[in-house]
Amino acid sequence: MSEALYFQKHVFFCLNQREDGRPCCADRGAQAAQEHAKRRIKQLDMNGQGKIRINKAGCLDRCEDGPVMVVYPQGTWYTFVDQSDIDEIIDVDLIGGGVVERLKV
Repeated sequence: MSEALYFQKHVFFCLNQREDGRPCCADRGAQAAQEHAKRRIKQLDMNGQGKIRINKAGCLDRCEDGPVMVVYPQGTWYTFVDQSDIDEIIDVDLIGGGVVERLKV
């Protein structure tokens, strides 16, 4: 399998914590959302080589839109509020190949 195809989708959740009082994803539930996504992808047996990888990221420099996550290879940016938003992104985008327009940033 070529390196370019190692993961079908690669998801990065910004978990940045700012110390200067400006908004940050860490203060908006990003860690819990990332952990939920990782658990759900494992439950669906969609994790691992050739499938989906859920990762933590440092600052993605979009804190004003936060919390944020980005899905590669297509480069779709999402914001989210709760686990139901994460589930919708998983079902529609990561598994279904669509885009959740209402959560795009």
